[in-house]
Formats: sequence, structure tokens, C-alpha cells
Amino acid sequence: MDSPTAGGFSQEQFREACAELQQPALAGADWKLLMETLGISIYRLLDQETGLYEYKVFGVLEGCPPALLADVYMDLDYRKQWDQYVKELYEKECNGETVVYWEVKYPFPMSNRDYVYVRQRQELDVEGRKIYVVLAQSSTEPHIAERLGVIRVKGYKQSLAIESDGKQGSRVFMYYFDNPGGQIPSWLINWAAKNGVPSFLKDLAKACQTYLKKT
Repeated sequence: MDSPTAGGFSQEQFREACAELQQPALAGADWKLLMETLGISIYRLLDQETGLYEYKVFGVLEGCPPALLADVYMDLDYRKQWDQYVKELYEKECNGETVVYWEVKYPFPMSNRDYVYVRQRQELDVEGRKIYVVLAQSSTEPHIAERLGVIRVKGYKQSLAIESDGKQGSRVFMYYFDNPGGQIPSWLINWAAKNGVPSFLKDLAKACQTYLKKT
């Protein structure tokens, strides 16, 4: 068993994300193809305990080189410019650990959600292939106090693996799960995720183009 790196992630978790990029792990569980759009395939798996879905995304983002895509994904200040749902987003050092605080706008009359999470980026060489991996998960430590009127999301997990598609774009694997809590019906959460994941990837690809001009 690998010992955790900074942020509490193990090298095995980074290797697993790389492996999914090469060969999607959809067997052995009831993963179902949800949709295919813009060269992206989205699968989901029902979490019996919560009634919510885990998501896996595979595909190509054209015109977004891997290093650029990883940089854009990690740039929190820039995300505040292109992600319309960001209310507040910043990094903070807490007890020697860097955590991210992220408040997300929810439509009225629902309360906004916020996240406190840790993340880590690594660049791996896998049989001569350069793969960028970013892992993120909710922090188990109450680094930042909860706010009145904002619901804290405690079950958040995301993995992203990126490599060149052999042209000017990126092959991408993404895993995503969160449980926003509160009194939102599971069908509404699942509907929002189904629509939100493709929209996020589309906005991310567009942000890469603007980032190139900015730099």
C-alpha cells in the first residue's frame, strides 16, 4: 500500500486515473452510458446509499493541449472569470496544508453550496506517455468555518487525467461525485449533473482558447 502524498492522496490513486485514460474501467459495476456529445462520452453509476450518481467522462477536447488544459484547470483566479457559478474561490494554508475554499451559486430559492477540499497535480511518465493528473477530495478537517445560509458539501471527489490526442488537443478522463446535501430531490441533483458536466467541459475548452490569448 502506497503511503499518502501531500493532500492525502496515494500514488496508487494517481496510477488508477492514468489507467482509466488508457482503458476505461466500466466492467464489474453497473456503469451506464448516459450521453455522447461533442466527442465526449459520459457514464454514470448509481450510488445506492445516496440515490445519486457517480460520473466518468471520456473523450477528446480539441484545440486544448494537455499542459495548457492542466494549467487552466488549476488556475483558480482565472476560473472566477470563466465559470459563472463561482461565488467565491481561493486557496488557504491551514495547519501546513493547502486547502481550496469554493462557494457555488445555486438558483433561488436554494441555498448556495460550499466546498473545502484538497487537491494535487502530478505529471507522470507512463511508458513514454506524459500524463497530467489532478486529484481532489473534500477535506476531512474543518479548516474553514461553515457559513450561515450556505450548505457545506462534505462528499466531493474528482479525478482528472489528461494526455495529448496526438494532434493539438487532449484525451481526457474525469471522475466526479458530490453530494450537495440539503433538501434537494435526488432527481433534480442528477438532472443538474447530467447537464452540468458537458457544460463545464465546453466552458473549460473555451477558457483554454481565451487563456492562450491572455498569456
